[in-house]
Amino acid sequence: MSIEYNLNNLKSKVSESVTIVAVSKTKANNLIMKAYETGHRVFGENKIQEMISKYESLPKDIKWHMIGHLQRNKVKYIAPFISLIHGVDSIKLLNEINKHAIKHNRVIECLIQVNISNEATKYGVSINEIDELYNHSLTLQNVLIKGFMAMASFTNDESKINIEFKSIKVQFDRYAKINSNFNVLSIGMSGDYKIALKNGSTMVRIGSKIFGERMI
Repeated sequence: MSIEYNLNNLKSKVSESVTIVAVSKTKANNLIMKAYETGHRVFGENKIQEMISKYESLPKDIKWHMIGHLQRNKVKYIAPFISLIHGVDSIKLLNEINKHAIKHNRVIECLIQVNISNEATKYGVSINEIDELYNHSLTLQNVLIKGFMAMASFTNDESKINIEFKSIKVQFDRYAKINSNFNVLSIGMSGDYKIALKNGSTMVRIGSKIFGERMI
């Protein structure tokens, strides 16, 4: 199936209120342009150097999302143009983002990454640590926390995935009630986005369902 077909098919199954982040990591520019030519503008990368290269060579109206783990010493490279950082998981990282946002006279939007699977190999704060990170963000002028990002366990057990997504939706609702800017719940990837949508996801990160399993 073509990228155009895959994107249109996906969008037919997803509410217009849900943002689809096309995960373009490792994908060549010509494949990204095929998605772009359908009208899609939101793309996600997890490697800084690859994102910078694509930013420099592709249309400037693309909204680039950093969906991978972000090291503090790499923030300066994406601060001028990044649209949304999904993986904020420490006060030190928040401070670094704020510092470089000030230099570029902009507010950088971010999501707090929450480890809902309790897997040691996954990044993110625990649910009990959310308050500290969120409250610190309120002291920073050039960072805006828009919501949460989380990844469910890599498993075929849909009931387990459902429980994990429900746990972050409860926290999301708690913050959304007190902050009108808190409106992004980034949960769901190609394998579990349908479960995520049932649990109130407002943003899904989709790679293989758009670009295919392998590079062409």
